[in-house]
Amino acid sequence: MVLLQTVALPSEAPPSSTSFLDILMQGGWVMIPIALLSLLTVYLIVERWITVQKAKINPQQIMDRVRSYVEAGDVRGALAYCEAQDKPITRILRHGLERLGRPIAEIRDAVEAAGKYEAFELEKRMDVLASIAGIAPMLGFLGTVTGMIEAFQQIQNLQGNVNPSVLAGGIWEALLTTAFGLIVGILALFGHNVLLTRINRLVNDMERSATDFIDLLQEPVPHPRRHPETLL
Repeated sequence: MVLLQTVALPSEAPPSSTSFLDILMQGGWVMIPIALLSLLTVYLIVERWITVQKAKINPQQIMDRVRSYVEAGDVRGALAYCEAQDKPITRILRHGLERLGRPIAEIRDAVEAAGKYEAFELEKRMDVLASIAGIAPMLGFLGTVTGMIEAFQQIQNLQGNVNPSVLAGGIWEALLTTAFGLIVGILALFGHNVLLTRINRLVNDMERSATDFIDLLQEPVPHPRRHPETLL
């Protein structure tokens, strides 16, 4: 008899498996905005990462090249070099080079305005990532609360005659939204902090390069030749 039972075991049907999509659908309507936020989070992180990587450059190398052009009186060469690089730092320096010959205060204002614009471009949509980091978990909690309300309403309608396994199933389905909301929120927060650190580093490099450029224009001419401001 034991042998027959042993042989019969493989013929038993395996338990049905639940796909990831099925799990998402069991979370209710709140899973829809959470899923959309997850897609938006991934897009923003990838898009901002590409932008930051394209903006990376060696600021000291840039300033050394620009300094060599300016000290040699080759302002057009400095402009051509900055245009060829086409990085946030070189675009800031180009705004200053294009105004050589004007009062130093006007050049400084132009450089500062260009720096603010480039910083804004780097930080664009970072506020959206920060908002997602806060909104996604809140949506998850909302889904859990509404799910628990529905579960207890069903218990009340059945006058307490509920199978504990059915009640447990309703509770874990309600908790799904909290789990996925936290996952999306953590991803958005992590991506935001990593990107913001790199952006702040780039902004500091831009500010330092702008200051070095203004200091360069105020340095005395090392030998008697026309100042580069007069060569435009």
